[in-house]
Amino acid sequence: MSKKVDLRNLDTSNPGSWPFPVKLGACVLLALLIIALAWYFFVSDRRTQLASLEVQEKGLRDEFQDKQGRAANLEPLKQQLAQMELMLQQMLRQLPSKNEMPDLIVDVSQTALASGINNELFQPGPETTKEFYAEKPITLRMVGSYHQFGAFVSGVASLPRVVIMTMHDISLKPRGGKNDSLELSGTVKTYRYLDDEEVAAAEQAAQPGAPAAAGGAK
Repeated sequence: MSKKVDLRNLDTSNPGSWPFPVKLGACVLLALLIIALAWYFFVSDRRTQLASLEVQEKGLRDEFQDKQGRAANLEPLKQQLAQMELMLQQMLRQLPSKNEMPDLIVDVSQTALASGINNELFQPGPETTKEFYAEKPITLRMVGSYHQFGAFVSGVASLPRVVIMTMHDISLKPRGGKNDSLELSGTVKTYRYLDDEEVAAAEQAAQPGAPAAAGGAK
């Protein structure tokens, strides 16, 4: 039978004198300790860094794919934007011009009279310039029948130029008297396009530090 080794009697100052099984066990324990320390101080920290870098890599890859997709769609979007701007310019050109606006207001008033409507008040107000168009309010009070107002709307739609009229604070109420007349009162706004010089002036006026205009648009 093998002789048991008393570990308490080992000479710690002279490991070379230890029995072979003890020296082998000590070497194994020392190797395990070195591996554990190496894992704790180097491998574990590197694994944490690696996991962080993997997360960053995934984020960068997703960002790259997103930007790559946007870049691929950029040219078609530019073409669509150019087409939309062209369509907008074509639609604006269908509105009356600055020179046509006075005659157009007269045409609207005359269309109301031709429809049998009584214009008790038809007063154009000062024009307001926007970014690429101008609006002109008209304060009005009209008296007529339901069918006359229908004929008036149809007549305005038949004018050579596109007439856009928006209603503000409009009221329609029975007037009484003959034929169940209706009274339409309030403010309507009609619009025209700005020519190139007016657009340039509006853009210049919108710039910071631009001098104030001497007076409002007429």
